[in-house]
Amino acid sequence: MRRLTKKKALHLVKGLDAFPKVPDSYVETTASGGTVSLMAFTFMLILAFLEFFVYRETWMHYEYEVDKDFKSKLRLNVDITVAMKCQYIGADVLDLAETMVASDGLNYEPVNFELSPQQRFWHMTLQHIQERLREEHSLQHVLFKSLMKDSPSSLPPREDHPSAPQAACRIHGHLYVNKVAGNFHITVGKAIPHPRGHAHLAALVSHDSYNFSHRIDHLSFGEKLHGTINPLDGTEKISPDHNHMFQYFITIVPTKLNTYQIAADTHQYSVTERERPINHAAGSHGVSGIFMKYDISSLMVRVTEQHMPFWKFLVRLCGIVGGIFSTTGMLHGMMGFLLDVLCCHFQLGLYRLKEDPLLDQHAGKDNVIPAVGPSPLPNTHAPSSPLILEESVS
Repeated sequence: MRRLTKKKALHLVKGLDAFPKVPDSYVETTASGGTVSLMAFTFMLILAFLEFFVYRETWMHYEYEVDKDFKSKLRLNVDITVAMKCQYIGADVLDLAETMVASDGLNYEPVNFELSPQQRFWHMTLQHIQERLREEHSLQHVLFKSLMKDSPSSLPPREDHPSAPQAACRIHGHLYVNKVAGNFHITVGKAIPHPRGHAHLAALVSHDSYNFSHRIDHLSFGEKLHGTINPLDGTEKISPDHNHMFQYFITIVPTKLNTYQIAADTHQYSVTERERPINHAAGSHGVSGIFMKYDISSLMVRVTEQHMPFWKFLVRLCGIVGGIFSTTGMLHGMMGFLLDVLCCHFQLGLYRLKEDPLLDQHAGKDNVIPAVGPSPLPNTHAPSSPLILEESVS
C-alpha cells in the first residue's frame, strides 16, 4: 500500500514537471544555433557583469521634516584671513535677540595675505571644484558618500618664509551661537560691551589702514566633517578701496547625514553675496567690514545612503538571462524562416507523383490519371495488382 501511494505521488510530481526532458535522438544541433547561443551567453555575461556594478552603487535619499530642536547650540566654524593687522579688527556675533556672543573661541594669528605656490595651487583647485558644484549639483552626492578622505580639507601650511611683513590676520576657531538668526561680522576695532547696543572701538584706527580684502578658507555650521566642501570655502575678495562693505546672506538648513562611512548632525547652507563702497557723501552709508547674516530654516533634511536589495539584484539577473535567451531564440527562428523562404526550401503539403513501370503498361505512358483524395480501400475479392497510384496535388 505504501509503495502504491509513493508511486502515485511520484507520478503526480512528474506530471507537474515544467521542464520536460527531450531525448538526445530528437535534438538536432546546427552551426547557426551554436553561433547564436555563443553570442547570447556572451551578452548574458557582459550584462551580468555590468549589473553587478549597478548593485554595488549607492544613492542618497532625501527626506524633509520639521526641525523641533530649538534649545541646542549651533556651532560656527570659521577660518578667514583679512588683509589687516590683528590689533585693528575684531570679530563677534550678534543674534536676533540682541545677544552678543563671546568670541573666546576665536584665535587671531598674524600671517602674510599672499599665498605660497603650494597654497595657491590648493586654493585654485578648490575654486575649480566650487565652479563644478555650482553647475552640477549632483556632485554633492559624491562628496556625501566619499567625504574626500584623500583630499586636504584645509589650507596646507606654508613651506617657505615670506619676506614681506605679516600684515594680515587669520581668524580661525569656532563659536557656539543660539539657533536663531544672527550676524557674524568682522569690522574695525575690538568689540566692547555696551548696555544700549553693540559697539566696536574703532576711533584709534586710521581710515587709510582699512583694507577688508579677505579670503575664506573655511566656513561651516554644525559638526565639522573632514573633506566636505561648503559654498564659501575658497572665496577670495579684493577690496578696490579702503571703505568697503562685504555682505553674505546665508540660509542654514539642519542636516542629519547617515552614510555607510559616517553618521553626523551637520548643516548645509546657501549664500548670496553683495558688496558696495561706503561713501557717505554719495549716500552709501554703512560700516566697512565683512558681515555674514545667517538665518536658520525650520525644515530639517535627513540624508540617507541607500543600497539596492540583494533580492532585487537576483530578479534583475533572472530578467537578463531569461530575456536574452527568449529574444535570441525568437530571432534565430525568424531568421531561419526568412532564409527558407528566400532560398525556396520552404515546402508545405506538396507531394510529387512517382512513375511506376506497371502503371505505364496498363494505362500507357501518355495517360497518367492523377487521383485526388484518399486512396480507396483495398478490394479483397479482386485479384492483387502491383499497380500503385500516389497522391498528387496538381
